[in-house]
Amino acid sequence: MNYRIAVLPGDGIGAEVVPQALRVLDAVAAKAGITFEYTYALIGGAAIDATGHPLPPETLELCRNSDAVLLGAIGGPKWDTLPSHLRPEVAALLPLRKELGLYANIRPCHLFPALADASTLKREVLEGVDMVVIRELTGGLYFGEKKRETLEDGSERAVDTLVYSTPEVERIVRLACETAKNRRGQVCSVDKANVLESSRLWRETALKVAEAYPEITMSHMYVDNAAMQLVRNPRQFDVLVTENMFGDILTDQASMLSGSLGMLASASIGGEVALYEPAHGSAPDIAGQNKANPLATILSVAMMLEYSFKRVEEARAIEAAVDRVLNQGYRTGDIMEAGKTLVNTVEMTDCVINALA
Repeated sequence: MNYRIAVLPGDGIGAEVVPQALRVLDAVAAKAGITFEYTYALIGGAAIDATGHPLPPETLELCRNSDAVLLGAIGGPKWDTLPSHLRPEVAALLPLRKELGLYANIRPCHLFPALADASTLKREVLEGVDMVVIRELTGGLYFGEKKRETLEDGSERAVDTLVYSTPEVERIVRLACETAKNRRGQVCSVDKANVLESSRLWRETALKVAEAYPEITMSHMYVDNAAMQLVRNPRQFDVLVTENMFGDILTDQASMLSGSLGMLASASIGGEVALYEPAHGSAPDIAGQNKANPLATILSVAMMLEYSFKRVEEARAIEAAVDRVLNQGYRTGDIMEAGKTLVNTVEMTDCVINALA
């Protein structure tokens, strides 16, 4: 079996962690008797420098014609001052999601026991944390109308429009319920229904969808309370589902429950081709220094094996290898603890590949 993967390293540490994840995929392929065909393309700041646009047409075409997409990270200070229609985050990532129909982002948040002391939160708060955050990815403020206008007094006013339709909410809540069926059967829908009309529609729609899932227990929580509960009692959550901006914020907060943003994998699904990426950014402060944690990207390719290629056994093998390496005491700088062994990006990957063997 041959799988075609569009490889988009992007910017900063993306160009360092993506090749390491591919090394792990190659190790899996050698054991499983499958092959991966990698085709590289530009995205983000690297694409701006080379072509003048953060999402070249050939990159989008490659993604459409692949079996899956692996993305590293995009953006950085070099491109922060560009107008919004050229900024990597706005003009590359959002259109890519829209064009591929990737309406759902899935981010598991599981605490590897060996990292119980790596977070800033207490061990007794973190132990047993195992949740999935499902974020709506192609609606809300990020995709609504944006405009800026000059008022009569010379001041400026900016407008971002938050729009959701019933079908958009239905499909993401349905995915959350389907996910919960294979877990503990609990869905918490996060909104701001006490203030926002879009959230009232969200809650009403979520309640209707839940009627088709009598085996699922659905609760509702305002986003500000959800943010507090994530650090107060994260074990209460099984599946969290929420809209685009709330999900963007809460998933980064949830990353600290796993010890570091460098541990959080993600899958963006919905269309024929899914996209996999680590939850962290381009980290320009450590780019090019072989310091980045590759585990989020390695765990992202494990998700790729499971979701896109239905190779569940191989996905579990990667996760078990990561767990084994952490138990052996190997750490990159972001999860380093006293008494552990500090390793760099390549060395951590070597450890995972050895554990796979």
